[in-house]
Amino acid sequence: MKNNLVLIGICSDENSSFLRGTAAAPPLIREALFSDASNTTSESGVDFRNNPRIQDVGDRLIANGETAYLGIESHIQEILESGGKPLVLGGDHAISYPVLRAIHHHHGPVNLLHFDAHTDLYNELDGNRYSHACPFARMMEDGLLKRLVQVGIRTLTAHQQEQAARFGVEIHQMQSLVHTPFHPDFDGPLYISFDIDVFDPAFAPGISHYEPGGMSVREALTIIQQISNPIVGADIVEYNPRRDIHNMTAFVAAKLVKEIGSRILLNS
Repeated sequence: MKNNLVLIGICSDENSSFLRGTAAAPPLIREALFSDASNTTSESGVDFRNNPRIQDVGDRLIANGETAYLGIESHIQEILESGGKPLVLGGDHAISYPVLRAIHHHHGPVNLLHFDAHTDLYNELDGNRYSHACPFARMMEDGLLKRLVQVGIRTLTAHQQEQAARFGVEIHQMQSLVHTPFHPDFDGPLYISFDIDVFDPAFAPGISHYEPGGMSVREALTIIQQISNPIVGADIVEYNPRRDIHNMTAFVAAKLVKEIGSRILLNS
């Protein structure tokens, strides 16, 4: 399995702050990926159907409670120990913290490129330090990351600004990206964490938190396709099927699987 891409679904939305539903996303993303309405080849020419370098280990239904939530780490550790590179289908964004604990255990501190409308840097939200609004605060506190770069942000509160300054987070707000496109430039291995709500809701209506003024799909893909670093793993989170329209967002997520997944393979 060395350097193979390994798809795994993490079905967990216990730590969502507003709406549930993201736990149902992984099988619907796969359904869109292999739908007859499209094809399984990425823009870089990698075919995801019957590809010997791509393995799907199915979904993990995560029970409620802190022990089960932090136990997500063990599912990712199994993939890493076998030499694979995980592409994780969420689930809410809270899952990224235990995933990165596994990544850090295997690779040490890595760079992280985070696509999102929100920084997810809250110290806690509604008394929950594991909320999907907090994973990057936990990562930075634990020293899991070498560098955290966030793009597409458009909800920067005073508390999040304080947290970003505290942890040395690099934030590229959406309003600045309109005039100065972001070009990925990292030193060393990279992890990608992709929250679907980085997109304008017009492109991806199947999300829990609508925040107009976001990226187009093409803008995000342009950044991904410019990455030249080795990518040790990635997650695609916060697709909420309960809010989707005609499976539009499922197909956007499937497109991300193809483009991020092929970049992981090509940069190996």
